Amino acid sequence: MANTFALILVLVTLFTGIIWILDKLRWGSNRRLQSAQENCEVSGAQGEVVSPQPRWIESTASVFPVIALVLVLRSFIYEPFQIPSGSMMPTLLVGDFILVDKFSYGLKDPVFRHKLVEMSKPERGDLVVFKYPPQPNIDYIKRVVGIPGDTVKYSEGKRLCIQKQGESSCDLVPVDYIHPSLFTQRGVNLTQVQEYLGKEAHQILINSYMPNQTEQYYMTQGLGEWLVPDRQYFVMGDNRDNSKDSRFWGFVPETHLVGKAVGIWISFEFNEQADGFLPSWVPVGVRFNRIGGIN
Repeated sequence: MANTFALILVLVTLFTGIIWILDKLRWGSNRRLQSAQENCEVSGAQGEVVSPQPRWIESTASVFPVIALVLVLRSFIYEPFQIPSGSMMPTLLVGDFILVDKFSYGLKDPVFRHKLVEMSKPERGDLVVFKYPPQPNIDYIKRVVGIPGDTVKYSEGKRLCIQKQGESSCDLVPVDYIHPSLFTQRGVNLTQVQEYLGKEAHQILINSYMPNQTEQYYMTQGLGEWLVPDRQYFVMGDNRDNSKDSRFWGFVPETHLVGKAVGIWISFEFNEQADGFLPSWVPVGVRFNRIGGIN
């Protein structure tokens, strides 16, 4: 499925690029002749008559370098995204604006997302932005838990266990630093846990009073166990009891990967009071302490 915004950006770049080339090869020289003709008229000299060029040609040609730069940056290097929900708390908060590395998992054409250059593969613990499989026009962000060949198990005690391909045992993902947090869900304080998945530790939230929604699990008959297929990934939100992820809708195909989240470039705080006079989407402050890298 084509990305509508990317398609529009590519078409605008092509159009302005064609105008820019024609302006350089032909129209620009005509414009210079016209300018020279006007100078001759001022001085009283006679010269070849050149018809004036429309003003929009020069304006369109002038914006081409800027649009082309935006296309290259957004398609192949970094793209900004906004975090709209709390499924990745405490790692990411509503109002965080993140930068996504577009080349980590391979360069793709910006419209149809066919891979052009192979790079690295996602690893356990990576924060990835991807096209939501049931609705590919929507972008999601979750953490990679299982890679191809892994068997992922999620217990009633809310512990992750990963059996890697070729191994006979399932290893519990190490956790520690368990303490109450300031985050709540329906009036219940969530427990904040440090989890060691991949190369670096990260924080997750657990609602100890909420049972797992096993009856809604994807293709497991409520067992909480998934075998990750080839070229697909199992992802979960860090806010484990407030995240619709691979447990409920399945795996993320490699072709749906957009990039790796690498940093927060700005973070806005919004009005959360029901009786506030400002709309909930209007920022009321900037969280400067959140700007920087993310795990």
